[in-house]
Amino acid sequence: MLRLHDLTLGYDRHPAVHHLGLAVEDGALLAVVGPNGAGKSTLLKGIAGLLRPMSGRIERTPSLARLAYLPQHAEVDRSFPVRVADVVAMGLWSELGPWRRLTRDHHDRVVHALEAVGLQGFGQRTLDTLSGGQFQRLLFARLMLQDARLILLDEPFAAVDEATVDTLMALVQVWHAQGRTVLAVLHDLALVRRAFPQTLLLAREAVACGPTATVLTPANLARTRGMVEAFDDHAAACDAPEATTEPPVHATAHRHDHGHGHDHGHRH
Repeated sequence: MLRLHDLTLGYDRHPAVHHLGLAVEDGALLAVVGPNGAGKSTLLKGIAGLLRPMSGRIERTPSLARLAYLPQHAEVDRSFPVRVADVVAMGLWSELGPWRRLTRDHHDRVVHALEAVGLQGFGQRTLDTLSGGQFQRLLFARLMLQDARLILLDEPFAAVDEATVDTLMALVQVWHAQGRTVLAVLHDLALVRRAFPQTLLLAREAVACGPTATVLTPANLARTRGMVEAFDDHAAACDAPEATTEPPVHATAHRHDHGHGHDHGHRH
């Protein structure tokens, strides 16, 4: 399992995710949804180890020790004139390290990954020649070679065409069928309802978590309105709640009422 114990994440002194307790079972296919500013990307960065918790902790069982993280489209520099095949081969870093050279088998795996995402014949092209959809396909090919048990996708289908979404979503389904754990930040609720069996609805803290049909209800979605507030430079520090036991992802994630006069607890 991936377990989040009373997790608070943020930047400087500003929490973006409050006291989140959650247990995600190995092999889950979980969508993370919520309004802008809800802390979705922050949560993935914390799980990926790119952001140190302000409080609480993140625990991964050994089966989920190896992870792959795909950041948002806008966070990746596409102007560097590196070859497509070389970028995909970076997915083999954990296997090769900085000194080992690619073997024929490694080259074959790069070619196969490109074929799997519909980029056969693109290996010698450079990043700056790719469209947005082609670039996203390339990043998925690199994820394939990382062979991770835990895959974190931050808005993987933003600003790409429908054909690319279908191709990449089919790959996500393959990963799920292989028993990999996939967490994806998404805005397309229709896609979430159609393809993701589990959903975390986040608005700085968990509004609901569990089977998608029971999470994405009109009542739950309405509750997220007004729960995401602007940073307040003079806000008091977050107080840690009493220790609780996190439910598994198929149950409802617990929430905290800290008595700040708001349903969602803190104003920051």
